Amino acid sequence: MKGILAWIERSGNKLPDPVFIFVWCIAAVIVISAISAFIGVNALHPTQVDASGNAVLVNAESLLSAANIQRLLIEMPATFTSFHPLGYVLVVMLGAGVAERSGLLAAAMSGAVTKAPTMLLTPAVALIGMMGNLAADAAYVVLIPLAGVIFAAAGRHPIAGIAAAFAGVSGGFSANLLPGQLDALLFGITEAAAESILPTWDANIAGNAYFIIAMTFVYLPVIWWVTDKIIEPRLVPVIPGQIESSTAGSIRNPDSTLNPNEIKGLRYAGLACLAVIFVWIILCIGPGTPLINEDANPEARFNPLFQSLVAGFFLLFLAAGWAYGQAAGSINDHRDVVRMMSEAMADLAYYLVLAFAAAHFVAMFNWSNLGLIFAIKGAAILEGSNLPDSILLTLVILFGGFINL
Repeated sequence: MKGILAWIERSGNKLPDPVFIFVWCIAAVIVISAISAFIGVNALHPTQVDASGNAVLVNAESLLSAANIQRLLIEMPATFTSFHPLGYVLVVMLGAGVAERSGLLAAAMSGAVTKAPTMLLTPAVALIGMMGNLAADAAYVVLIPLAGVIFAAAGRHPIAGIAAAFAGVSGGFSANLLPGQLDALLFGITEAAAESILPTWDANIAGNAYFIIAMTFVYLPVIWWVTDKIIEPRLVPVIPGQIESSTAGSIRNPDSTLNPNEIKGLRYAGLACLAVIFVWIILCIGPGTPLINEDANPEARFNPLFQSLVAGFFLLFLAAGWAYGQAAGSINDHRDVVRMMSEAMADLAYYLVLAFAAAHFVAMFNWSNLGLIFAIKGAAILEGSNLPDSILLTLVILFGGFINL
């Protein structure tokens, strides 16, 4: 293998496990903090002032000091359990685990794809792939092979369907019509990072909604065009008559994919979703409602609603998955629900190990004050560069995209 892509693949394969990437980052922060504290690195805080009205001087703190070593060892359990993304992901996954293991998400994807009109098959598969990303790995397991089968049933090359589904599911990490598990993770990371400068700042799980919704309609035509105009024409044509073609307005009758119990389960799941949404609306209407802070200023009035969305998605997934499972027969009693939740937590075992390392990296980075000092000095450099806002925003996006590699 040659070329830049081969080099990227080889370089990526040489990277250590993400857990140990955080371990090495912690080691680097310890060394840098000790050196920075020794040479007296500091910066003036942009928003905090002392009793005299002067800006607070922020000094770099050595993580090898007796106080910080004591803090690390004493607060280790609290550092782990107070890691923002941890609670958000665990709560959402308790509900999503029931929705996934009851068969709701797989049935919803199967039913949606099989009812797609032939002429809109590619964009339908791509869109359902993006939405199916809410089901995490289940979307890869269920939708991608299903898309190949349905493309074949439509007389098209199955590899084209697999490519469209894979692009949709992968693109779903940054494009969707609804916030999902990744938003819960990013929500916590963003809040933890922002609080290093503004301790009182609060994020909400729907904070990225405008972007992911907009990107859905950017990715959709791109996947459609690339699949139909670039990928499929380069594939070996299917032999006429070898694959049954669909001449009707849709690929196949959904009953051939979903049995009556599954169809009934989807109806019950839809009603359960509507019930949860209705309850949330009721909690936001009228005086004294718990999800609206009427005494706060207009900007903070809806903070309780935003902060309740993690619990809302947990209940939405749980209610829909339970209702589907009862109707479809995959859930017999509450013990099945508890088992599904337990299995979902078991799937997060690696994430817990990763979160432990990440939590200590974030905490120790904050204890050293390096993040705050770098942010202050970096902002001063950008301000002194006199670059237009559009260029600064572009650089931030490119930098974020590079880190995301």
